[in-house]
Amino acid sequence: MAAAISTDVLPLFQAFSEPYRLQVIELLRDRELCACDIANHLGISASKLSFHLKTLREAGLIQGRQEGRWIYYRLNLPQFVVLEQYLSEFRRLSPILPARICPD
Repeated sequence: MAAAISTDVLPLFQAFSEPYRLQVIELLRDRELCACDIANHLGISASKLSFHLKTLREAGLIQGRQEGRWIYYRLNLPQFVVLEQYLSEFRRLSPILPARICPD
């Protein structure tokens, strides 16, 4: 029987499942960037980037702020705490038990 996955973290894992989105997260690790700078760093079109930014925003991993006609993106660190707490539960609560013996 499969365990239920917390609906809080499912969008986070889905957002992390794409290499471009991981690269965006890495780019935003140290500073805010406008969408044009992110697209230039990744070498992708603005429309392709827009899809990935939308996914990251919907997962709550990034936030944007508009300044004039530009949108600047930054990490939403409280959402990373949610992910960190979810993962830490495995380390803290999951015992490493031997597998049961399967019948022949």
